Amino acid sequence: MGIAGSAPGLTDLRALLAALDPELDPVPKRFLHASHEKARERMADALMMFREAEGTTLIVDVDDEIPGNDRMLWARITLRVQSSLTAVGLMAAVSAALAKRGIPCNPVSAFLHDHLFVPWDRRDDALDALSHLTP
Repeated sequence: MGIAGSAPGLTDLRALLAALDPELDPVPKRFLHASHEKARERMADALMMFREAEGTTLIVDVDDEIPGNDRMLWARITLRVQSSLTAVGLMAAVSAALAKRGIPCNPVSAFLHDHLFVPWDRRDDALDALSHLTP
């Protein structure tokens, strides 16, 4: 796939909500924070990498070899609807539905789909909340 000049996908909020089609990744994830230098060691294993001034955040599959005290596990839910990067309101509607149930959500928008990271032990509640979203 080449580099596209414009973002493909749906932009209409009603159409996006009607076609969410959430899919749960069965492998728990962990957020890691490391220096930029240390992050390079794990980058090949990372699902996502984001650089901030203080260091690099990586999202990785759970691995017992990962050091650190943060043992919080996260579930990734992929919204399989093909959403445009220019769509307005999708993340607001999704996060509001999860917030009503007290479910934390860390969204990540990629080129074709949006991904939600919710606490592993709340993944079923999150899927239920998403199933009740209406256009």
